[in-house]
Amino acid sequence: MAKGILFIISAPSGAGKTSLVNELLNNMSNIKASVSHTTRDRRPGEVDGTNYHFVSRQQFVDMIEQGAFLEHAEVFGNFYGTSQQWVADTLATGEDVILEIDWQGAGQVRHLFPDSTSIFILPPSKQALRERLHNRAQDNADVIDKRIAAATEEMSHYIEADFMVVNDDFDYALQQLMSIISAQHCRLPVSGQEELLSDLLS
Repeated sequence: MAKGILFIISAPSGAGKTSLVNELLNNMSNIKASVSHTTRDRRPGEVDGTNYHFVSRQQFVDMIEQGAFLEHAEVFGNFYGTSQQWVADTLATGEDVILEIDWQGAGQVRHLFPDSTSIFILPPSKQALRERLHNRAQDNADVIDKRIAAATEEMSHYIEADFMVVNDDFDYALQQLMSIISAQHCRLPVSGQEELLSDLLS
């Protein structure tokens, strides 16, 4: 069985990463998004096990000590981490996996999975980023200012990714994301097609 492909998607807060990934999952088959563990408080409408696995700080520390995370990082005082076992098991079934993680986590995962494909999503402008953060109505002005400052630093790491998508027009950005994922399954060497190739070339 062909092994799935690991896709790493990074973006600053407000770039539209989560909305794009959710719509991508609705439009493509044989691909799953990893559900991260986090110590941050649950926001209105979020479901444990669907949006995140919400755990206590002590539970998270225990999981770090057990080596349970493929990557983990502290962002704005909260911990986030990706289950190593879940990613490995899902890829082994032939399904693709999407990780929504920051640039630091992306670097950790690329080191462990050199065959992964990383994509960086950028907003069309810093003003658009500020407006999106404000319109979410989830943070106060001070937190938004901190997020903008952090985003500036984070966006400078776009160069480390394999692909870059600018989320100006949502539908076009979604089309670009889907095209990248489809194209990666055509890269050589193509796994899972050995029998076909043997027949064609015999």
